[in-house]
Amino acid sequence: MSHMSTAAGALADVVSAIESEQLANPTPCAEFDVRELVHHLLYWGPSLEGAARKESVSPSDVEVADWRGALLAQLTRTVDAWTPASAWDGMTGMGPAKMVGEMIVGELVVHAWDLARATGQPLDLPDDLLTYVHDGVAAGADQGREMGLYGPEVPVPSDAPVLDRILGLTGRDPAWAGAVTVP
Repeated sequence: MSHMSTAAGALADVVSAIESEQLANPTPCAEFDVRELVHHLLYWGPSLEGAARKESVSPSDVEVADWRGALLAQLTRTVDAWTPASAWDGMTGMGPAKMVGEMIVGELVVHAWDLARATGQPLDLPDDLLTYVHDGVAAGADQGREMGLYGPEVPVPSDAPVLDRILGLTGRDPAWAGAVTVP
């Protein structure tokens, strides 16, 4: 199984278990609640899918009542588009295909964690996937911050679990546990 399909499968499991009343929950992405993060994934999904075919597809607003079904279907289409080895070769409108594919895998993992944490779900990711994502994120973290994809790095001990190190590199606090209540 490819890293892309493993990451998408983990995100799909989390999305499948989100309860409607959890859509307003805050997420570790300060600018998004659960509903907005789902929308973000739907908004960019067609562009990420199209990149595999070297097509330039503009992101677009998707307003659907069945957000869960729409997102699960988009994840399947994205994985299917990136399954052929040719998807990882050459250039996309977003940059080198290999770099874009690696970035998508990282986004799927990080947003799976965001949504799992925001909705109180467990997230179990295989070590080989986490190592792959860490290597890609570490190589492009500075560029990701320059592009506004990642927030400022959150310091994480070098011996912390790999997922925690990924989260720190992307500007997330691995200890994030929900909205902070101010007395």
